[in-house]
Amino acid sequence: MNILVTGSNGQLGSELKYLYSISSDNNIIFTDIDELDITNEKAVSNFFNNNKINVVINCAAYTNVDKCEIEQEQANKLNTMACKILSKQCASHNAAIIHISTDYVYDGNNHTPYIETDFTNPNSIYGKTKLHGEKMIEEFATTGIIIRTSWLYSSYGHNFIKTMMKFGKERDELRVVFDQIGTPTYARDLAKVIIKGLSEITFMEGTHIFHYSNEGVCSWYDFAKEIINYKNIDCKIIPIETKDYPLPAPRPSYSVMNKAKIKEELGVEIPNWKDSLFECLDLIED
Repeated sequence: MNILVTGSNGQLGSELKYLYSISSDNNIIFTDIDELDITNEKAVSNFFNNNKINVVINCAAYTNVDKCEIEQEQANKLNTMACKILSKQCASHNAAIIHISTDYVYDGNNHTPYIETDFTNPNSIYGKTKLHGEKMIEEFATTGIIIRTSWLYSSYGHNFIKTMMKFGKERDELRVVFDQIGTPTYARDLAKVIIKGLSEITFMEGTHIFHYSNEGVCSWYDFAKEIINYKNIDCKIIPIETKDYPLPAPRPSYSVMNKAKIKEELGVEIPNWKDSLFECLDLIED
């Protein structure tokens, strides 16, 4: 198969590069903005025609949640309209798409883990544009998998664990919110699930939504404490409420996702968030 990976310089794209460098029977074409502007319909059409794409793995997104509130047009182009462009090309070339979405499509008012059919009600521009992107794939793609994930991190790129390590070394204490509850996701674990999804997608019809994060539940405060403690960084982590650390974009206070569907239908085994965190931290130099 000819597989197009978009957003390949990000955390998830970098993990896919790493896994495919170990073993692959497919022709993988890794692109980022310099190689392919997925918001340009003509460029995407030409790319599909020239490379005979069978599957798209769309890792590209405008993920700066707070900047999305300001740069709404750019967020809409990348998170929504690019999904329409890719999906239409997939449909016309009989290709499938695997798309990465977010827990931020939920408003956080649940008190039990969200299932895929629960009511979506995003409370940020980021969440709204990502949900609209899902709708584009459902409307225009003939075969697709949408994976909603949460709190993504990796040894690659910029993310929460690297920020905590950096600031933890520079400061005596860090204040981190304890009233936002969810589950971290190691991008390498998610990349493995995507590769597994490739083997299943040829048997699918229509678009299917799945949830994926690591197992377990924590707050950002719990997450930060595990990072600092595991790396033996001398820094005190102080729990605070969301109202004490106002940001431009509202976040869901609870975004834990039920993963029974992906475990049952794709046969996925999911590691605990702490085990995956420690595995990732071992790859990052102190």
